[in-house]
Amino acid sequence: MGQFFSSRRSTNGSANERGPLLGSSSQAANPNRGDPPTQKQLEEHAKHERVRAGIGAAIVAIFILAVVLVSYFVSDGLPGDPLEAALVVLGRAPVIDGHIDLPILVRGIYSNNVSSFDLNYPMPGHVDIPRLREGRVGGFFWSAYVGCTDDRPDFLKPTNQVRDTLEQIDLARQIIAHYPETFQLVTNVDELQAAIRDGKIASLIGIEGAHQLGNSLGVLRTYKELGVKYLTLTHTCHNAFADSCGYLEWMPPRHGGLSHLGETLIKELNRLGILVDLSHTSDSTARQAIQLSEAPVIWSHSSARAVWNVPRNVPDDVLKLIGEKKGQKDGLIMVNFAPQFVAAEGFANVQRVADHIDHIANVTGKRHVGIGSDFDGIASVPRGLEDVSKYPQLFAELRSRGWSRFDLAGLAGTNLFRVMQGAEDVAREKQRDNVIPAWDIYRKRRDIGPGKSGDVVGDLTDEL
Repeated sequence: MGQFFSSRRSTNGSANERGPLLGSSSQAANPNRGDPPTQKQLEEHAKHERVRAGIGAAIVAIFILAVVLVSYFVSDGLPGDPLEAALVVLGRAPVIDGHIDLPILVRGIYSNNVSSFDLNYPMPGHVDIPRLREGRVGGFFWSAYVGCTDDRPDFLKPTNQVRDTLEQIDLARQIIAHYPETFQLVTNVDELQAAIRDGKIASLIGIEGAHQLGNSLGVLRTYKELGVKYLTLTHTCHNAFADSCGYLEWMPPRHGGLSHLGETLIKELNRLGILVDLSHTSDSTARQAIQLSEAPVIWSHSSARAVWNVPRNVPDDVLKLIGEKKGQKDGLIMVNFAPQFVAAEGFANVQRVADHIDHIANVTGKRHVGIGSDFDGIASVPRGLEDVSKYPQLFAELRSRGWSRFDLAGLAGTNLFRVMQGAEDVAREKQRDNVIPAWDIYRKRRDIGPGKSGDVVGDLTDEL
């Protein structure tokens, strides 16, 4: 810095720069300009030059410091290369994916036999331990999924859905336990943060559809005891609790959103601290659930309808209900990678997925967007997002679009911490207030005993 200033003086220190100062000083003391300066004048001039040099050096130092600080804050202290920047962020705030279907893949290929495959080696789908580590994954929701059928109007056709869901939960827990050096089962935000600090892949469990409750709130409470952290209200068909959006085409509504029992379900989810998941739901179901829920809500794997117009994606009028302003609800939309929900056939790629994230962030704010890939539950993938090792590519794309390190960390997982904490806070309030479990029974059932009034519940004329 001293050399920089010295060279500047020697280069620019001509009579043009210093002349007025010297002329002003000498003219005041010596009206005859031809008189040589006195010794006192020379000393004063030298002193003035030293002060001036000091001020100039200070200005240069301040300028250099300002440049450094501006550069730091503009770049967030990250490398200039977007991929290197993404890797730095994900090293501190790893990805927490809202929806991975590894259990159903294992069910379909390996008959639920944990000893018949090794996650330390390449798996046939999108997920194994080496690729999780390469993708900077710190946690994910293991989806306990079984298919649904729309057996309207009563939803009473006997199925094996509860049995199969229990098997999916058991399978997830068995796989987690089989690799204790890698995975750790977590059921709340404190355990989630602790697992990530310990270098484990935090493992949460979600149920992908209320059809998997067998029309029973008691089954929900049993799932809670097994570690379930979110419940998707519907899958691709209606159920006794709520209307689905269908798949790629709209389904005619059954309830007009939530049924009466569905409203009770939302309250019971809040009481239990289980996240209300609105992926797969109809727009009416989503609006009503957002209004009714006291806790934050999530979409575990949904994208933006304004970017690609299919029923499975979230429309802007629903997105606008999420936020932190008066009348809005805190929530998180975790963006899906399924190509049919991303773009026209053949056009799904990492940039297009980033478009969905950008759009949701622009509507709701960046604190309300996350990642919900649907890996191992989708038949094809976007270009550039072929498996769990590719998450950094998506974060690099967003970095190149100007996302800060704090925005990227929120997308990766810290936004989820906030939403989970909000749901757990509501549950603690319910427990503190001694709110009792909901004992409502689906009134179409014929296998249940007399109600409090002595009437057979199944004979009641109310629809639900």
